[in-house]
Amino acid sequence: MKTALLAISVATLVCATSCAALGQSPSGEPPVPGQLQVGLLVVEGVYNTELTAPMDMFQHTIFHTSPGMRVFLVAEEQRPITSFEGLRILPDYDFENCPDIDVLVVPSAEHNMDTDLENERLIEFVRERGNKAKWIMSLCDGAFVLAQAGLLDGKAATTFPSDIPAFAERFESTVKVRSGVSFVHDGKAITSVGGAPSFDAALYLCEVLYGAKVARGIAGGLVIDWDLSAIEHEIH
Repeated sequence: MKTALLAISVATLVCATSCAALGQSPSGEPPVPGQLQVGLLVVEGVYNTELTAPMDMFQHTIFHTSPGMRVFLVAEEQRPITSFEGLRILPDYDFENCPDIDVLVVPSAEHNMDTDLENERLIEFVRERGNKAKWIMSLCDGAFVLAQAGLLDGKAATTFPSDIPAFAERFESTVKVRSGVSFVHDGKAITSVGGAPSFDAALYLCEVLYGAKVARGIAGGLVIDWDLSAIEHEIH
């Protein structure tokens, strides 16, 4: 199952990058008015699963509802990015030409806990776009970036299990840190522990936006048994 999911993830990623030059969505179709615009932030050292899991879930909405989401990748510069595991990724947009974002997704990356937090241009982009977005989502240590941008102030949130102590220490005065759950939903923010549970957070948002039937359909297409009641999570 893991091999099959990775193959689908990589195929989706290749589709997204090849469509960028044509000004099309990853589905191969022009943007549709009223369609939710989903921007996934990619930086050097981004982790494959935390990027491809939400990307797959959100892109596959086009097969189960109309209009489905339009999913694209955005980076500080429009040049190839290398994931932690070695995938070469071509962003669709950079910070200057990126269109409006309705759903901002921050996947985890190798340096989310250190040098990424010192990148003022990156944090300002996340702050500006996150404040304007209808939804914000982090996977694994992407929560550090959202918190650094002030987008989790006063909210309950979670991150990668072994990094929860560091998360709590750094943001003890601003974030209500939660553990022992797959994801936390507070206001417009959804934070996930990452890894395989990255699918949980993305499917949950699909269910919130489009209903349980659509979420189950997306999950079934990727051979995932989806039952929200069986997932440990918090909603505030």
